[in-house]
Amino acid sequence: MSRPTVPETTTPTDLAPNPPSTAGALAPRPRRTSARALVDSVAAWVRRGGPHHLVFLLPTLVIFGVFSWTPIVRSVVMSFQKTNLVTPPTWVGWDNFQFVLNDPLLGTAVRNTLWFALLALIIGYPVPLVVAVLMSEVRRAKGLYSALAYLPVVVPPVVSVLLWRVFYNASPTGVFNTILGWVGLGPYPWLQDQTWAMPSLVLAATWAGAGGTIIIYLAALVSVPPELYDAAEVDGAGVWRKVWHVTMPQLRGVLFITLILQVIATAQVFLEPYLFTGGGPANATLTVLLLIYRYAFQNSLGGNYGAATALSLMLAVVLALFSLLYFRLTKSWSQ
Repeated sequence: MSRPTVPETTTPTDLAPNPPSTAGALAPRPRRTSARALVDSVAAWVRRGGPHHLVFLLPTLVIFGVFSWTPIVRSVVMSFQKTNLVTPPTWVGWDNFQFVLNDPLLGTAVRNTLWFALLALIIGYPVPLVVAVLMSEVRRAKGLYSALAYLPVVVPPVVSVLLWRVFYNASPTGVFNTILGWVGLGPYPWLQDQTWAMPSLVLAATWAGAGGTIIIYLAALVSVPPELYDAAEVDGAGVWRKVWHVTMPQLRGVLFITLILQVIATAQVFLEPYLFTGGGPANATLTVLLLIYRYAFQNSLGGNYGAATALSLMLAVVLALFSLLYFRLTKSWSQ
């Protein structure tokens, strides 16, 4: 009986039984790879001193969580409760939201807030940019002008309100009425008139808050390469064309950020209507935040904290959606 011959090109590997080729046998392999990569990442994080960094960050994370996120979570829970912060709260579901939506003052507060935001965009948004561009062209005493521009920011709000009340004095001897009287205008009632009250508040708010934005624009203008202005001058561009074709494109990212910050700030305006007019005359300057304050603290029978937190939550959701939509629409422009 002869033994079977083996071809010369055949190797022992070829003679071994073939491994099963089913998908089920190969499935655990990616999981082992992912687990191995996770272990390697953790080991690399430990070698780079990650635990030490976490120990240093832990106090900040605890403080931020306790003083920032705890009130937010507590407000969300309170918006579904009826409470006076003394007796145990009662769960009322969506009743606080229905109360706010059925309040006839809500529409007035929303319209006034939108009107304030629109006036602030028209008056308050371009003013810091124009002032910053003009200050960037100054060659001497630039630091002095920067300090003067930022000075209103450090003035206490109560002091600025007292100052602007003198300006807005409705009598013919008021500062603004006196100046306008020199050209035959006025006197105007300013804060006592439903038409003039909101523009007066916007003017005072612009004066008080423009300094910070001017400093941001001045810092951004420093980063504009001077070669661009030199090239524009060689091409015969004047001041306006240099601002439009060089400065504005270079500041586009900063302008987008300041715009969204201003919209959010104006939607939460409270200080000026509270200190100047208290929401009057005839609710002409009642804003959303002032309405929240009234819900919580201006009811002699006890604050409606549930309605106040419900309206606060609704405002936060609207601002978050607006910010998300804004960044999605301008994502390609800011690059």
